[in-house]
Amino acid sequence: MLIVIIVGNLYYNNFRLQHYTNYMPYDNPVPEYTDYITEIDLGRSIHFKSPCYIIAEIGQNHQGDIMMAKKLIKLAKKCGADCVKFQKSCINEKFTLLARNRLYNSKNSFGATYGEHKHFLEFSEDQYKELRRYAVKKVGIHFTASAMDPVSFDFIVNLKVPFVKIGSGESGNVMLLEKAAKAYVPLVISTGMQTLADIRITYETVSRYHNYFALLHCVSAYPTPPDEANLNMIKTLRKTFPNTIIGYSGHEVGSSLTAASVALGAKIIERHITLDRNMKGSDHICSLDPSQFSKLVRDIRYIERNLAI
Repeated sequence: MLIVIIVGNLYYNNFRLQHYTNYMPYDNPVPEYTDYITEIDLGRSIHFKSPCYIIAEIGQNHQGDIMMAKKLIKLAKKCGADCVKFQKSCINEKFTLLARNRLYNSKNSFGATYGEHKHFLEFSEDQYKELRRYAVKKVGIHFTASAMDPVSFDFIVNLKVPFVKIGSGESGNVMLLEKAAKAYVPLVISTGMQTLADIRITYETVSRYHNYFALLHCVSAYPTPPDEANLNMIKTLRKTFPNTIIGYSGHEVGSSLTAASVALGAKIIERHITLDRNMKGSDHICSLDPSQFSKLVRDIRYIERNLAI
């Protein structure tokens, strides 16, 4: 017998996303290790008393143009970011032939099919090496990327990055998490689209191998409505995983909620950066332009000084 349960709009409108942690048990917090000091090295040491580590997510806001990517790297450094981050995919590994051949008629499309669109936005391995050299050697900023599949993970590790990002779309991929954990490199893991029980699985999968990872609260809506950012989830994660660095990956318009997350204990911040929020592409609308990103960094440093965090 097939039973279909439909949750109506009344329930959603009454409770909405910002309230969902009120109905989720903390579960038992993971045990604290008395001989373990929470600290990870992302190019500099991150712990409960260190300045917040700020990641400028370039992602695919470069429009497939390496010169635009370099300009964004330089601007991220000027804005005060600690790190620039891209997204690395092996198109044939991540997407099926059916998915690659699917017609893609979106206003944000850079190709007739989804495969053509993704190929247009994907830098080659040589281009990634060039971008890393530019960021680290010329600009003086940390460089990394999100691993969207196992092949890409291996490539990113071989670039000698300070850490690898596991995005929300892959944070439930236990096989990829195990592969990443076994590589014994620092990991930063977003938790969008996951329940607290899902996040606990992520935590337990990686912590079987090491504790050099952080969890980022994230709402995977582009852009995230401000009343659904659910910043209280940061407190939930800190209470449930007291041994783990907690951060925030934001997709809301503007920077005020991201700055507020630092006061709640976020020690890693990730926001998209763009040259122009009106550019073609799905991420620009929830990105910060250079003036907005600079303001975010200033606000975070003001909050840290005033709260002595």
